[in-house]
Amino acid sequence: MNRWIVAITVMLPTLIVIVDTTVVNVSLDHIRGSLSAGIDESTWAITSYLASNAIIIPMTGWLSRLFGRKRYLIFSILLFTFGSLMCGSSWNIQSLVFFRILQGVGGGALQPISMAILLETFPPHQHGMAMAIFGIGTMFGPIIGPLLGGWITDNWSWHWIFYINVPIGIVSILMALFFIVDPPYMERTKMKIDYWGLLFLVMGFGCLQIVLDKGQREDWFSSSFITWLSFISISSLILFIIVEFFAENPIVNLRTFKNRSFSSGNMIAFFTFFCMFSSIVLLPIYLQTLMGYTSFLAGLVLAPAGISSMIAMPIAGKLVTKINPKAILAFGLAVAAYSVHLMSQFNLSADFNTIVWPRVVMGAAIGFHFVPLTILTLSSIRKEEMGNATAIFNLLRNLGGSFGVAIVTTILARRAQFHQVHLVEHLNPFDRNFQLAVPQISQILQDKGFISSPPNQGSLSVIYSQLIKQATMMSFNDAFYLLSVMMMLILPLVLLMKKGKEGVSGAGMD
Repeated sequence: MNRWIVAITVMLPTLIVIVDTTVVNVSLDHIRGSLSAGIDESTWAITSYLASNAIIIPMTGWLSRLFGRKRYLIFSILLFTFGSLMCGSSWNIQSLVFFRILQGVGGGALQPISMAILLETFPPHQHGMAMAIFGIGTMFGPIIGPLLGGWITDNWSWHWIFYINVPIGIVSILMALFFIVDPPYMERTKMKIDYWGLLFLVMGFGCLQIVLDKGQREDWFSSSFITWLSFISISSLILFIIVEFFAENPIVNLRTFKNRSFSSGNMIAFFTFFCMFSSIVLLPIYLQTLMGYTSFLAGLVLAPAGISSMIAMPIAGKLVTKINPKAILAFGLAVAAYSVHLMSQFNLSADFNTIVWPRVVMGAAIGFHFVPLTILTLSSIRKEEMGNATAIFNLLRNLGGSFGVAIVTTILARRAQFHQVHLVEHLNPFDRNFQLAVPQISQILQDKGFISSPPNQGSLSVIYSQLIKQATMMSFNDAFYLLSVMMMLILPLVLLMKKGKEGVSGAGMD
């Protein structure tokens, strides 16, 4: 079978699943208005999808063995396609949330299955190129999602962000039927179902994803809802780990973590996606709340990173066969840290080019980071264990992004309050700059026909609104700076991984 046809077959549905993770965000206001839903109700359309995704991803290797990988792949695409059709046809917010859960259940397996199939289909010396193909889809999805969602919603309607998945899903099912073949070790296997592990996994990861998505909105542990979900999640995950170590056929084989490169690679994946995905989320918020950009223009700022990433990944895929992947990975992490540091220098006067350039640099950094990281993490894993390993890798990568967004948005809110309190101290009659600013602004407002009562009230309003903007801008600077420091602190973890060339050359041969 032509390996490139196989690559297209598995990447086509994977790309639309990744796009669907972010495409709803920019259409949420339209959905809320159309379905007469409140803000909190409408956000469940996002949370439900992420939670069901988080539950299914770690189970992918086990479900592939239980049902047969090809059969499970086709079922997942079919369920995702059906869920998309029904999401577009939703008649109220409750039905939309239910069908988004179906979408998440269907789509959750596609990333780890695609990665496993690519690593098995391509020979060891082409694993770098295989992961470049996967990486382009993985990284390009979150960038194109908001842009595509905004355009479709503005020009058609929010229903079409779901309907557009249906023909792609049908084509993907047909291609999987004809072009995907299960190796003997991935055919259907009779085994005892680990019911306790399944229960604790669903409760643990489901509650954890809801906590991460709703935490900041609910003010974290001041909310009894978040407190109880956190307790359930932590307890369930601890019990899950205990059960899996003693289960005859564990849903997630945690013994894979005995492999040093696999363990350190997953740590790096968690923290790098913590930083990278957080920066992707922060940038549109900065552009739309402080710089006055529309959703479409904010998407245009993110898009060049996808282009530079598409250029960098094939180059990285070639280089990993010639240079120690550890060196390429360290270079990618350093460039990513530099990119986020540039973002920490943004201000309220930044022009389009100044904002776009760090994103271009980040796109290149993603290419030089993702390919060698995946190769180093998975190259020493046996083919029989690849489904389990890719499921864990994708889970921790996605959890890193979820933790990053939750924590960084909290930091953003807290630091904005801190800077606001600090700046307000200077708004007093004894501050020289304040004394000069009030009459000047008052005169400008009068020249434009604005007359306030009492006198200077308009000036004070203008000054305070600028203070809020400056405090918010400073909080963005703090958040980006913290992420850049974290990226640099990740670098020593690269030393824990085994020498790259040996891992690449021997990948999948044992």
